[in-house]
Amino acid sequence: MPALPRTHLLGYPRIGVRRELKRACEAYWRGALPAADLEATARELRLAHWRTQRAAGIDLPPANDFAYYDHVLDASLLVGALPARFAPIAEALSPLDLAFAMARGRQDGTFDVTALEMTKWFDTNYHYLVPEFEVDQAFALAPDPKPVAEFLEARAAGIATKPVLLGPVSFLLLGREVGDGFHRLELLDRLLPAYTELLRRLAEAGAEWVQLDEPCLALDAEPGLGEALHSAYDRLAAASDCRLLLANYFGGYGDLLSEVLALPVDGIHLDLVRAPGEFAGALETLAAEAEGPVLSLGLLDGRNVWRADLASLLPRAREAVERLGAGRLWLAPSCSLLHVPYDLDVEPDLDDELRGWLAFARQKLDELESLRQLTVAEPTPAAEAALAASTRAAVARADSPRTSNPAVRRRTAALREEDFARESPFAQRVPQQRARLGLPRFPTTTIGSFPQTRDIRRLRSRHRRGELGLAEYEAALRVALAEAIGRQEALGLDVLVHGEFERTDMVEYFGERLEGIAVTHDGWVQSYGSRCVKPPIIYGDVRRTDDITVRWSAYAQSLTERPVKGMLTGPVTLLQWSFVRDDQARRDTAHQLALAVRDEAVALESAGLAVVQIDEPALREGLPLRAADQEAYLGWAVRAFRLAAGGLAPATQVHTHMCYAEFDDIMGAIADLDADVITLETSRSQMQPLAAFATFDYPNEVGPGVYDIHSPRVPSVDEMVDLLRHACAVVPAERLWVNPDCGLKTRRWPEVEAALANLVRAARVMREEVPAQ
Repeated sequence: MPALPRTHLLGYPRIGVRRELKRACEAYWRGALPAADLEATARELRLAHWRTQRAAGIDLPPANDFAYYDHVLDASLLVGALPARFAPIAEALSPLDLAFAMARGRQDGTFDVTALEMTKWFDTNYHYLVPEFEVDQAFALAPDPKPVAEFLEARAAGIATKPVLLGPVSFLLLGREVGDGFHRLELLDRLLPAYTELLRRLAEAGAEWVQLDEPCLALDAEPGLGEALHSAYDRLAAASDCRLLLANYFGGYGDLLSEVLALPVDGIHLDLVRAPGEFAGALETLAAEAEGPVLSLGLLDGRNVWRADLASLLPRAREAVERLGAGRLWLAPSCSLLHVPYDLDVEPDLDDELRGWLAFARQKLDELESLRQLTVAEPTPAAEAALAASTRAAVARADSPRTSNPAVRRRTAALREEDFARESPFAQRVPQQRARLGLPRFPTTTIGSFPQTRDIRRLRSRHRRGELGLAEYEAALRVALAEAIGRQEALGLDVLVHGEFERTDMVEYFGERLEGIAVTHDGWVQSYGSRCVKPPIIYGDVRRTDDITVRWSAYAQSLTERPVKGMLTGPVTLLQWSFVRDDQARRDTAHQLALAVRDEAVALESAGLAVVQIDEPALREGLPLRAADQEAYLGWAVRAFRLAAGGLAPATQVHTHMCYAEFDDIMGAIADLDADVITLETSRSQMQPLAAFATFDYPNEVGPGVYDIHSPRVPSVDEMVDLLRHACAVVPAERLWVNPDCGLKTRRWPEVEAALANLVRAARVMREEVPAQ
């Protein structure tokens, strides 16, 4: 039998097909599940994932790609990067509870500590916990290193795995400095002994290969990055008896490609979905060496759910086999499969045509095995059949009338420049809006959602199973909505929301109601911690055919004299948080989505809503990682938002919301959105994102978050006032709003009401403390 390339994965989903990890973690946090049972669930999931991969033919499944909450948090704990505020509780808590305290904060009779900052994992909707480094930072390998324990766990089950580590350079770059006077890369020499000790322990445990992820190499290189890479990998290679695979994803190596190919590592991974142009140069360089590193080709798209066109991938795989030999070639997805759902086979409701176009994580394993078998001159009959089926699916999708709607295309083609702007500029709109709304200074509001209690979720489940009729279901939702309005009025909030009890998710809810989009039953993907989402699948041209939110928002407004915000998800977020069609430009899909949102916004205005919020938390997330590609993206993304808001009258106030991202480099684009009010996540980061507003003369109104909604702790009035004082140093008080960081659907009513009561009090303190201009 001819030699075949090896196959491997960079990572696999970890939450469980039925979100078993989510449920176990949340039960543990409630005190309803012992730690031993949570750990048993984790072991069962890891073993199931390894066995699934091996049964599909994967040669080297990854180990240590599992995390209870976040793999970057695990890396911080692995090397002892513990922020000073956690030192007192580290002695009192188990390692598991310490990790959860760092992720979620902790507030009880003994401890009151805030969580680590959270931000987006590159351009994905996964959120990681940001490491914190001080100038005198010390590192030390954990006594029982998690990567070693999980490698041994797999070996005990008879499965050889490839431990995955976040590389030392990216670990430092993904963190932030606490204090001035140093750059975190200066800590590299202190960090490397922990890594070399870990590699020694892995070699002793029997690991042949170790994957070191350096995704920061997909970014524009910071000064000194090349030197840091050489320093790190010269030392790691010299100290390690394991073979090292350097992995980058979400983009290419750019100008550092030649330096990376010269590093003393045993293998290099290329993301050929995002950076197909690096294939030829890397292959040419490595083929010149008779005994060089392994080349890992990331040919399958690990970020999207479309079935691979094997015929289009095969030429590069075969060329690499011919030039390098099968022994120096590995085949893989482009990145970890963490970002796609588990298994298409658990989806009962997708029709056969659409199902034939898709591949979730489990199906990508089969695609990888088929691609491997097809690299030889005489493939097996099964591989030939897989190739033929792949080609038929690609042709069927291209020819399907479901992907194209002539009416939608005519409408987008007819757009005029005036469709992308409000009727008048902000300076003329703002007095009309203030006269209409009559709000006090430092107006208070929330971002949109309120707690999705167990009763609300049970109602929804019963309705979907047919156990509860539509009339009874909607009557129960109206009761919950009315209670939410009453709670907000009692708290003293100025601009209210209806609570979004009818919505499972801010993107899925719209996906269910827009033509050209499909939703799944169990297509769960981890967003952060135990929070999972089901991204819709945009397969065709998008159109709004009926009202989506109007009835609920109008009913809420009928219950109160205070203004209620109509809540919409923006076009860029609908795009980014869905699995997007790859057969047309993303700009075109964004404009179709924008027209759908525009129609809904105008309908809300016609129903009497004076405030419409068009959320765009994914605007920054969609920014290409390389600066050279960013201007073009921001151009069409900003225009999509302006198109969505452009039909509203000047007296209607438009809000937008962004969270868990850095904004310094896109302030011009944020201003160009021309939203009347922008609300931001700022509490976990102690108003750090607001620093961008200090150097940019942002003209509109701003609501910096003063309540971290991803933590169960209740911030005090003094904490919130202190944050607002910081905000006043950057944004004029007359243009400041007071609000939480994000929506409140994941929280519980007692903590929400306590925190919002403090938020309202904080706003009142500021009204008294800061003189009116």
